[in-house]
Amino acid sequence: MQIPVIARGKRFTLPRPTGSADALLLARFAQTQAAQRGITAIITSEPADTQRLEAELPFFAPGLRVAVFPDWETLPYDTFSPHQDLISERLATLWRIRQGEVDVVLMPASTALVRLAPPSFLAGYTFHFKQKEKLDEAALKAQLVLAGYTHVSQVVSPGEYAVRGGLIDLFPMGSPVPYRVDLFGDEVDSIRTFDPDTQRSLYPVPEVRLLPGREFPMDEDARTRFRARWREKMEGDPTKVRLYKDIGTGLASGGIEYYLPLFFDATATIFDYLGASAALVLHGELDQALQKFWTDTRERYRFLAADRERPILPPDELFLKPEEFFAACSAHAQLSLRGSEEVEWARALPDLGVDRGAPEPLARLKTQVGTTTARVLIVAETEGRRESLLELLRDSRIEPPSVASLVEFQAGNDHFAIAVAPLAQGFFWFEPDAGTTIQFITETELFATAPTARRRRRQEAVSDVNSLIKDLSELKVGDPVVHVNHGIGRYLGLVNIDLGEGPSEFLHLEYADQATLKIPVAQLHLIARYTGVSADEAPLHRLGSAQWDKAKRKAAEQVRDTA
Repeated sequence: MQIPVIARGKRFTLPRPTGSADALLLARFAQTQAAQRGITAIITSEPADTQRLEAELPFFAPGLRVAVFPDWETLPYDTFSPHQDLISERLATLWRIRQGEVDVVLMPASTALVRLAPPSFLAGYTFHFKQKEKLDEAALKAQLVLAGYTHVSQVVSPGEYAVRGGLIDLFPMGSPVPYRVDLFGDEVDSIRTFDPDTQRSLYPVPEVRLLPGREFPMDEDARTRFRARWREKMEGDPTKVRLYKDIGTGLASGGIEYYLPLFFDATATIFDYLGASAALVLHGELDQALQKFWTDTRERYRFLAADRERPILPPDELFLKPEEFFAACSAHAQLSLRGSEEVEWARALPDLGVDRGAPEPLARLKTQVGTTTARVLIVAETEGRRESLLELLRDSRIEPPSVASLVEFQAGNDHFAIAVAPLAQGFFWFEPDAGTTIQFITETELFATAPTARRRRRQEAVSDVNSLIKDLSELKVGDPVVHVNHGIGRYLGLVNIDLGEGPSEFLHLEYADQATLKIPVAQLHLIARYTGVSADEAPLHRLGSAQWDKAKRKAAEQVRDTA
């Protein structure tokens, strides 16, 4: 594996290796930079690659401190603001970069174009306090208002605070948990975290760091400067513009982020935070991604610029132009990964797909494991998926041991093992001179499906991902299953039915009273594995009855009561 040494101001281009091997290459590159106390910024042409690499880099280099600088996830000139959690994560990442607390920062290319508040703003509006330290309550409340925090009756989200007697609840931006500060006179008696859902105090902490509540200041001086610059730059009567009037009263209207330059004498870019010594990785076809973003943004500006009730700033005041972005990159050491040529150290895997119609669906995998001289590591997305795969493997008399990490696998002597890791696609890591020949096999190769999209932030779950069935080969005749609309039934195998366009495969399910249901294979996503009891004891539901609807309603009520 070629890990280039790149001088500042130079660019080295490598082909993007197959599968998730790019994560291995970038992990090694970042490790070399971190050893010299340098930061690596990975800028991806595809936002999905940012999320993927965030999950995969720690698998290959567990010691790396990885952070994401997320996008606002709004379109240019949108009239609503980004979610507060995103603002919190962005401010936390910028702070960590400035403090040298990250080794790798990841971001989509379009995010790297956004003009930012200068680093002096972050430094000037961030403050700390510790237990047993003198703290004036009125001064703290004034500081919170100055930093853009919102006074509420009950704290639940980042950027909020509440005061009840000598207790001050606050949720700092960039913090995963809120804090409860107990004052005894003018001294901080205790600081504890608390659960925003139950409002119960949890565990003590020695100090609190408060980042600004927004990416721009909202104190009187900042609002005065904003209005003055508005009158300089915008045409028309500002008193007829609601956003302008809201700023005068201290309200931050939706979409105010797209007027950020009016708060500052000069804006900054992500390069001002990274510093001159940072190494850059340009991942994918960045020039195409940036040109598309810039074209789309100019088109939105042309469409919205005539709105007299909401004047907007031209795109070049809000975003770097592509040529300005690459000019800023030229001052740094740059590793460019583009194209898709095969490289010697990262090879494609043979066809290992499950043949669900064969007597032994995993024959290809069994042959590969038995004949290859390389070590083989199967990688499952979750612990639940690992157990499903192990059950499927045992049916084919394949029984790999489980390992906790790649490091454990490399340190051991097992020829074949299984691990849990968010690896999107497999590849053959081939470096015999270094003593490494490992084939990483994921569910993408086994089931010929696209890698599962992964998101860092919490989302409302719509199903139990550990119970999902990804391929028919995971089902055996007699297994109990749950259909999202019909409830618990029993899988009896596949049947071919001709509906006039040639024979098609259907799942044959049996319900109570020997009622049967045929489900097209294309609707496999509607079926999950039933894990309540053993297969023989599964309580089959009656088709057409209200039994399943009642069960779902009862479960929903229990969830609501628990919440």
